Amino acid sequence: MPKLIIVTRDGSEHEVDGRAGQSIMENIRDSGFDELQAVCGGCCSCATCHVYIDPAFAASLPRLSEDENDLLEGSDMRDDRSRLSCQIKFSDAMAGLRVIIARED
Repeated sequence: MPKLIIVTRDGSEHEVDGRAGQSIMENIRDSGFDELQAVCGGCCSCATCHVYIDPAFAASLPRLSEDENDLLEGSDMRDDRSRLSCQIKFSDAMAGLRVIIARED
């Protein structure tokens, strides 16, 4: 299984087995991390699954959709690495991806 590295809000790094075909949000949630609220369940309507993506992987990810961009615009925590983890399907090609769970707004 491809590895996914999750950095929690306290800075702790955790390497987990990622499930290809699931969103990054689902992988984080299913790995037992409750810091990521994901209130809408992955419908791209709340931005509570905000993460920072390792810049080394940014070019290989799907483009930011208009809806995702609009939701991130409302976050004071947004930066160039910001994505909604519900909008990115994890794949074998993303093995070693490091994501940081963003602080809550």
